[in-house]
Amino acid sequence: MPDSAARPRRSALYLPGSNARAIEKARTLPCDVVILDLEDSVAPEAKTAARALACEAVRLGGFGPRELVIRANGLDTPWGADDLAAAAEAGPDAVLVPKMAAPGDLSACRKAAGPDVTLWAMIETAKAVFALDALGAASRAEGVGCWVIGTNDLIKEMRCRSGADRGPLQAALSLAVLAARAHGLAILDGVYNDIPDLAGLEAECRQGADLGFDGKSLIHPTHLDVANRVFAPEAQAVAWARTVAAAFDSPENSQKGVLKVEGRMVERLHLAEARRLIAVAEAIDGLGAG
Repeated sequence: MPDSAARPRRSALYLPGSNARAIEKARTLPCDVVILDLEDSVAPEAKTAARALACEAVRLGGFGPRELVIRANGLDTPWGADDLAAAAEAGPDAVLVPKMAAPGDLSACRKAAGPDVTLWAMIETAKAVFALDALGAASRAEGVGCWVIGTNDLIKEMRCRSGADRGPLQAALSLAVLAARAHGLAILDGVYNDIPDLAGLEAECRQGADLGFDGKSLIHPTHLDVANRVFAPEAQAVAWARTVAAAFDSPENSQKGVLKVEGRMVERLHLAEARRLIAVAEAIDGLGAG
């Protein structure tokens, strides 16, 4: 399995942890990440049963190369602490914790989940946007591997009117990407709500890719192909990355910091990104071969 920076996370599909049929179907879907949700998509009276079903699905496995994540309820709910304890025992690839607004929230989740499970964090509140740098530092300290933007919750808190261009959200989205990169975190864009509007989904995926997101969280399997295509490295970019890497790998260039490659000036800072892009492309190719 590729390292975290190179691991494809083009598509992260939320599925209700209470829906056994959907969980079984997820084992065959072309998503990079499966998120078994115990929070928003599960009614209060079904949460205990959903927790048991999701944890059993993790133990049974069968998800292949897909990254498997459980989204817990918040610690401020009657279910959150039990969700974190049960998920940590089941052993998914990560546990996604909602509404992280301050470093102390992450510390509390780490304490409840124990030291061994990888945490992911939802960035979905106005307070979180004003604490992004502190949350980034705390995420590194508490073993958080990825942030997921909760755009629906942000829209609700802001009381904004977010149109097709997501104008009111763009500042928050850009700052979240900057903070994630500053602290070495992966970051996924929020969901697209209009299920049949694949053209609108593609436009929003392209905007997210342009902003620097690694992929998109999704609510329906019909959105997978679009997200996988848009967030995959472009063939031309991968070809250029291979050219850059090959140029720096030449023995005569091993000590050089700047090269002229096909008429373009390239620095060693470009080499690291080139190698990451190549690794992501190769990992995606491996998924297809599998």
